Amino acid sequence: MASTVDGGNGSVSDSRLPSSANSSYEGSTFQYSMLLEHLVGEKRPIKDLNPTVMGGLPNPMKTDDQKMIERGMESCAFKAVLACVGGFVLGGAFGVFTAGIDTNVGFDPKDPMKTPSAREVLKDMGQRGMSYAKNFAVIGAMFSCTECIIESHRGKSDWKNAVYSGCVTGGAIGFRAGAKAGVLGCGGFAAFSAAIEYYLR
Repeated sequence: MASTVDGGNGSVSDSRLPSSANSSYEGSTFQYSMLLEHLVGEKRPIKDLNPTVMGGLPNPMKTDDQKMIERGMESCAFKAVLACVGGFVLGGAFGVFTAGIDTNVGFDPKDPMKTPSAREVLKDMGQRGMSYAKNFAVIGAMFSCTECIIESHRGKSDWKNAVYSGCVTGGAIGFRAGAKAGVLGCGGFAAFSAAIEYYLR
């Protein structure tokens, strides 16, 4: 039945050794599996990553008015209006600057020898600044609105949105002078947008 081992301590049954070892091994494996389930498995408790729990400042809940303002600021209409205003200001400043360094400002083609007065120079500077401001405002609004629409449609925020928007904006502006100008405007504006995105990112 069971063999005996002479060691001075009596006979020991070796038939019980494998069963006890297997039971202890299975028990430890079962406990280890349960531990893994609670640490990384499905029974792992989901912790709240609230800044107050992690030692940070409390994050107050947003009110309905704040959520409405955030949705309005993230809308395509608000972005287009903001780009339009920014383009108007930038275009006006650029137009006044270019008029300031132009030697032909206030020049009267009917009387080339006449020295332009300060009022005439300021008038020409204002007209050029207003012209540049309108053009920059239209381009900024078109670009921002088309980029927002393309980004919402694609569901991604990457450099391709700016390239597509630049192509649409440049093509729409260039098509007024013909199909060839529209294609060139699309390609040029798309390349410019890609360069700006590469530099900014």
